[in-house]
Amino acid sequence: MSSSNKLSNQHNNREIQAEIGKFIAYNQDEFAELVTFIDFAEKFTLGFIEINFPPDIDLLITGLQQHPQCQEIQFVVLEFPDANLRFLRDELVQQLAKINKETNKKLVVLIRNLEKSIGVFGDYPPVLQDLNFVRDSYRQSVPHPLLFILPDYAISRLAKFAPDFWAWKSGLFRFKTTESTRDRAIANTLNADTNIERLPTPEQQERIDLLHRLLMEYNPTGETPSQENLRNCCNILNELGKAYLSQHKPIQAREYLEKAWRITKKLSDYSLQIEVINQLGNSYQQQRQFESANSYHQQALDIAKKQKNLHAVANSLLYLGNVSVEMRQFHQARDYYQQALEIDIELGDRYGCARIYHQLGMVAQDLSQYDQARDYYQQALEIFIEFGDRYNYASTYHQLGIVAQHLREYDQARDYYQQALEIWIEFGDRYGCASTYHQLGMVDQQLRQYDQARDYYQQALEIKIEFGDRYFCASTYGLLGMLAQAEENYAEARTNLQTALKIYVEYQDEYMAMVAREILESLPK
Repeated sequence: MSSSNKLSNQHNNREIQAEIGKFIAYNQDEFAELVTFIDFAEKFTLGFIEINFPPDIDLLITGLQQHPQCQEIQFVVLEFPDANLRFLRDELVQQLAKINKETNKKLVVLIRNLEKSIGVFGDYPPVLQDLNFVRDSYRQSVPHPLLFILPDYAISRLAKFAPDFWAWKSGLFRFKTTESTRDRAIANTLNADTNIERLPTPEQQERIDLLHRLLMEYNPTGETPSQENLRNCCNILNELGKAYLSQHKPIQAREYLEKAWRITKKLSDYSLQIEVINQLGNSYQQQRQFESANSYHQQALDIAKKQKNLHAVANSLLYLGNVSVEMRQFHQARDYYQQALEIDIELGDRYGCARIYHQLGMVAQDLSQYDQARDYYQQALEIFIEFGDRYNYASTYHQLGIVAQHLREYDQARDYYQQALEIWIEFGDRYGCASTYHQLGMVDQQLRQYDQARDYYQQALEIKIEFGDRYFCASTYGLLGMLAQAEENYAEARTNLQTALKIYVEYQDEYMAMVAREILESLPK
């Protein structure tokens, strides 16, 4: 190793030791109690350590390993990051069997990452059900002190859903988060440069996890957030709502957005209140509950007008236009978009104009005004390019592909779709990929390239099922039905079209249900 590398390592080690010292000093009493607990714990003994952020867990474990009173302790750190974990005891036994026990040392097991399988939503996580069910067998099969290291919300769910196991605890140690760890979490969430919808799904999930941990800092379970923490708490709740909307999970999103809305009323922060109300409207739009969506967007618009907040007025009009498009009220949508565009031009908000040009393109496209649609999309694309917003190129390329497809310019359509697909893949946006696979399938079906079309439809369908998007599955089932019809496979055609019809009826989309029925009725008996 070079002398410069040695110096760098020494510097890093000094920094780490300094961080450990700060963490222990900040939690001096709790750390001392934990060390005593570990010293006296024998055989199967159960303890819980509450720490909200992984960096602080690393500091704690290293601090324990280095503590003079723990030199006769063999700490074994076991990770359980599998979100689908169910049988923890079995996994523990298997992993412990691989451990080389050090002579004359007491073995203490530290369990990390179990919060992944405990989750945040829903009743009775399987891993907690099993903890309760097999708790008596732990005394014989895991005869060592066990310390579960979990964030606040996971400990609360464990206590609620595995009460018998929880009752056996001999110690609960709550560690406070250091200011530096909290600042890093805020920088990576509330102050992050990249919007969460532009992150690949794994990175989205990491940020969501970080937001949940940060929320516990400002709103611990069972406590009412203090007045000084209300704003941070509200911002985190709003970000969690937007995060779950980006994953097309409107019910989970609404749980946080409704809490944020209540707090904005206490803060009298009208700008934040308008944003939260519009996001609530978006949650209902994702569920195709358009009357509720309109109601929220109209509330946001009324507040924005009262506050003379032109930027918020334009945003609310944009959202109202989006709902009108979904309801096939295209002239109403165009009216909302034109009002929003006038405001953005008045404000000199070119980026805002780009979003509206894109939406106006969709309206023109739905009204079969394809030249007008293409002009709007090109205007949007030019501005996105000007701002270097590569992510938004994808949706505009996708829409330009649809226009070219309607004009039977199939090579041009395929080229646009491929450009969109490359960007969706680059940003890890699987949901965006699904729509483009769907359209590529339509191009190949129109060109009678049925095998390739079926492959694209299947790719689209798999992703839509993965995201739980039943409504948009219907359109792909419908096209698979029409594909089978073209191949004179009428049994398969009928199965797929009936599946599509069932979903359209479920979502009360009478127009598409009528289309599906007409195609079904045209099939040979």
